[in-house]
Amino acid sequence: MSNIAALSPLDLSIAAFLVVFLALFSFRMNLGLGKQLIIAALRTTIQLLLIGLVLKAVFTYVHLGWITLMALIMLAAAGREVMSRQKRKFIGWWGFGVGTLSMSISSFCVTILALTVIIDISPWYKPQYAIPLLGMLLGNTMNGISIGLDRLTDSAWIRKTEIEGKLMLGYSWSDAIANIRRESIRSGLIPIVNAMSAAGIVSLPGMMTGQILAGNAPMDAVKYQILIMFLIAVGTGFGTIAAIWMGSRRLFDDRHRLRLDRLSGK
Repeated sequence: MSNIAALSPLDLSIAAFLVVFLALFSFRMNLGLGKQLIIAALRTTIQLLLIGLVLKAVFTYVHLGWITLMALIMLAAAGREVMSRQKRKFIGWWGFGVGTLSMSISSFCVTILALTVIIDISPWYKPQYAIPLLGMLLGNTMNGISIGLDRLTDSAWIRKTEIEGKLMLGYSWSDAIANIRRESIRSGLIPIVNAMSAAGIVSLPGMMTGQILAGNAPMDAVKYQILIMFLIAVGTGFGTIAAIWMGSRRLFDDRHRLRLDRLSGK
């Protein structure tokens, strides 16, 4: 039996009141985030309550088909969030496809590798391991890809003259945008690098904290957290690199011309 302390509706209400207070304070300061904070809090509550019910059913009736369906829904939601956070996103299916394809390649491959080779559980798709691991990988990879793509498209828009000048000098599309591509990948990787650097000193990561609260031995929790951090770094890194490469290629046509008309925004 878990030793974790149960939370009452009153406990959650106190935390919710603090979020409302922050939203009111934001409104008072004209930050323009009050409404977004309230909506985000409501989404968090509804989404987590629903996922709790879904996970209860999935944990009871373990089947690869249900796990796969849930994983695809998580991937589609993450792809939509990547697209919606872009200031200047790609028009058409590219807006959704670049981030989604990159996450599917990196996160799914890393998750399956971890489940079948590193953790080595049976069955390998056991939902108690597969769903939380995939969720953490998708969430962090989504952040890296979103930041990287936003930096890529915004920089290409702002530095249009510089890029076209290089093209006129005979640079290929890849060389003309190489610096921006490098900066974009670096931006996407900064959050996970910061998270790994601060782990154990500034912060106790979520999975480790959850295991300790559940009564597991601290060293066992530490081992799992190290594994998760490394897997997240790999998934985020390769996912961001893939997304930035595909995105930068999309910014040019076959004749090496910069095509900013493929982006939305002004």
